Amino acid sequence: MSAQKVLIEVIGWAGVAAIVGGYTLISFGVLDPSQLSYQLLNLSGAIGIIISSLSKKDYQPVVLNVIWIVVAVTAIFTVIL
Repeated sequence: MSAQKVLIEVIGWAGVAAIVGGYTLISFGVLDPSQLSYQLLNLSGAIGIIISSLSKKDYQPVVLNVIWIVVAVTAIFTVIL
């Protein structure tokens, strides 16, 4: 496996970890959904999954995570404004 493919896999798995980690932190009351850190986990996670999915031409996760990004960005603007 080439270094580029390994990097893309790492980015994808980091994205999964960010989203699942954020959800876990919310579920156990460590973070609040209105916190910027939670929304940044969602945003970065979705970007990572998109990068990985596009490299595999797997478009369903791309569509889901584009929507996830729109929600996260909207929430970020709500939090900071």
